[in-house]
Amino acid sequence: MNPALSAVVVGADRLGNIPSLLREHNIAITHHITGRDPAHQKKAPQIPSGTQVVILLTDFLGHNVMKTFRNAAQKGGVQVVACRRSVCSMQQALEQCGLCQQGACQLTGPSSQK
Repeated sequence: MNPALSAVVVGADRLGNIPSLLREHNIAITHHITGRDPAHQKKAPQIPSGTQVVILLTDFLGHNVMKTFRNAAQKGGVQVVACRRSVCSMQQALEQCGLCQQGACQLTGPSSQK
C-alpha cells in the first residue's frame, strides 16, 4: 500500500463522514481550515509543506477565499479538488480528479462500488 497522501481541507466547520471516506482513498487530512478568517480573503495563505492535495468544500467558501487557496495551491504545485461538503460529492470528485488513476489513492470499500 502506498503511503497516504497529505491533504489540506478548506471549508466547513465540521467534516462529518468525509475523513473516513478520505481514509478509504488513502488520503490523510493534515490540516482543516474553516475559511472563516477574514484574512483568508485578502492575502494568499501558506499551504503547509508536504501537502499533496488541497480539497475545497465549495458550499462553505466564498469566492475570494476559494480563489486565494486555489492560487496558493497552484503556486506550490499542489493539486486542487473542489466539491460540495457531502460524501457523494467528495466520492465523485475523487474519482474524477486523476489521483486514483495515478495510483496515489486506492478505491476500496463499499463506498466506491456503484
